[in-house]
Amino acid sequence: MSAVAYDDTAAGYAVPLPTRRPQRPRLVLVPTGEAVCEASAPALRLTRAGRLALTTTVLLLALVAAFVGFTGGAAATGAPLTVTVEQGQTLSQLAAEHMSGSSIATAVAELQLANGLGSAQVRAGQTIVIPQG
Repeated sequence: MSAVAYDDTAAGYAVPLPTRRPQRPRLVLVPTGEAVCEASAPALRLTRAGRLALTTTVLLLALVAAFVGFTGGAAATGAPLTVTVEQGQTLSQLAAEHMSGSSIATAVAELQLANGLGSAQVRAGQTIVIPQG
């Protein structure tokens, strides 16, 4: 069957092109008997719930690792360092000697909090706990 399309827009009409029929589905031969090879079952099949559980577990482990990394973990510290105040020593001097990692004002405030002091005044013979970290 052959068809020719003629388009004469100047005359005001157009002849439609023939349309193709859709292809019918074809039958496919399927092997039977000994010709069928056994397909091995997949080793692991994750369902949606399994993927959710796996993802949640991985995220929780990542959060725990990040927490331990940022806080330094539960590092066991020995007995806290204690110092006996000598005659003429101040909290500023103690902070400068034993807490060199931070500013003196911050170290003095940490010493006050660790020892329950209301002011920066100390007396000779007083035992001061030096906070670690």
